[in-house]
Amino acid sequence: MTPYSSQIEQQMQRLYSSLSEKDRRRYAAIESIKLGWGGMSYVSNLFGCDYYTLRLGMEELDDEAAMSMRGIRRQGGGRKSAISMIEGLETVFLRLLALGVAATILAIICKSQDLQALVNELGIEIRIAHYPPYTSKYNPIEHRLFPHVTRACQGVIFESVEIVEELIAKTKTKTGLQVFTTILDGIYKTGRKVTEDFKQMMKIVFDDYLPQWNYTAVPQLQ
Repeated sequence: MTPYSSQIEQQMQRLYSSLSEKDRRRYAAIESIKLGWGGMSYVSNLFGCDYYTLRLGMEELDDEAAMSMRGIRRQGGGRKSAISMIEGLETVFLRLLALGVAATILAIICKSQDLQALVNELGIEIRIAHYPPYTSKYNPIEHRLFPHVTRACQGVIFESVEIVEELIAKTKTKTGLQVFTTILDGIYKTGRKVTEDFKQMMKIVFDDYLPQWNYTAVPQLQ
């Protein structure tokens, strides 16, 4: 595969940025196909899109029905949500969500004993904030790191953890990305239970908003 010149790459990136989401993936798919072997990795790196997006674009290029759809849904278009169509569904959903939040918080408590010990040792607060499920596309690590790690590991059989570590550590880009790796080889016990004293004394403060994903561990005063 012969890469484009830097000038052409910049023009391609400007064009890509000006397109709708649908046309972006199709344009990226066309470029991948044109380049042949290695094209997907090159285009993924050039446009910052993932392999799933490229494959979806390729599938749409072969789908006459998808290609014949020219319109882009305007804001507020499309079918109404199920919540607005089914009476009482919102109430049921909120009850289930509340149960799910409670169950998740209990699971967090079971995993927080070691976190509390670390906070007490360091004497500082540690805030935990997770990306909710299905929102990883908003995580910059997804686009700035993982596509390049995937490219570095392409075509290799993972016969050992050391091979994976070596490949990931070699991941780099022209713009200066460097990856540092560490193998966590600690042995973690299963079936651990939280003591009643910890439940009463713990200083895990859950946020009012999305407490199952956002919380802060506060040092306990000795």
